[in-house]
Amino acid sequence: MTAVVELADVSVVRGDARLLESIDWVVDEKDRWVVIGPNGAGKTTLLQIVAAQLHPTTGMVGLLGELIGAVDVFELRPRIGLTSAALADRLPRDEMVSDVVVSASYAVLGRWREAYDTMDHDRAKALLTELGIGHLVDRTFGTLSEGERKRVQIARALMTDPELMLLDEPAAGLDLAGREQLVGSLSDIAVTDNAPAIVLVTHHVEEIPPGFTHALLLRQGRIVAAGPIETALTSATISEAFGLQLELSRNGARYTARAV
Repeated sequence: MTAVVELADVSVVRGDARLLESIDWVVDEKDRWVVIGPNGAGKTTLLQIVAAQLHPTTGMVGLLGELIGAVDVFELRPRIGLTSAALADRLPRDEMVSDVVVSASYAVLGRWREAYDTMDHDRAKALLTELGIGHLVDRTFGTLSEGERKRVQIARALMTDPELMLLDEPAAGLDLAGREQLVGSLSDIAVTDNAPAIVLVTHHVEEIPPGFTHALLLRQGRIVAAGPIETALTSATISEAFGLQLELSRNGARYTARAV
């Protein structure tokens, strides 16, 4: 398999704080990774590294066959689909849903003077339909529920047919129904053969979609465990990551964790 992410001895230091320390990690093109850990574990910093938005203090970062530091990141970023709360806050609330999605083709937030053809609009509508929100195509982004906005962002992240998709806490702020609908949508994407490699960041094992293949657990910037989800995600590793004795349970393809 082809590696889309290769990190070797990556550390990020800010003052006296070591946000990441000695991270070695490889994501292959067919992998679906969940990155899990408590607040301050380094999850968002790691995602910024693999989104080509942050350079490490030390170490080597390879993304999509390119070496960070030897490539124009502005050419690399359109090959990466990204959803995050920070990005969502920048999306214009008066923008039509169809335009929120289609404008990803130019990596812009908000339509201006770009030209899109029928194929662009057809793809945007098809993605929205696949995510169960095709009926919202003519609504404005600001009128949507939080769950609907999350799925619009996923459609936007897929618009350019990326080689890597990064999801930063996509279920944050959703109620139970919204979370389950989103988990179902992400599971559908994960089991699709032509889907990109996926990295999903979360605090909660309940948000891991069926079809995800690997897990990376972080604590205080260090890797606790990494590998196939069946071996990397256990009661022992989740307890170590969160600093609390936890019991991990699996029902079918879904997980729950409770304090012992």
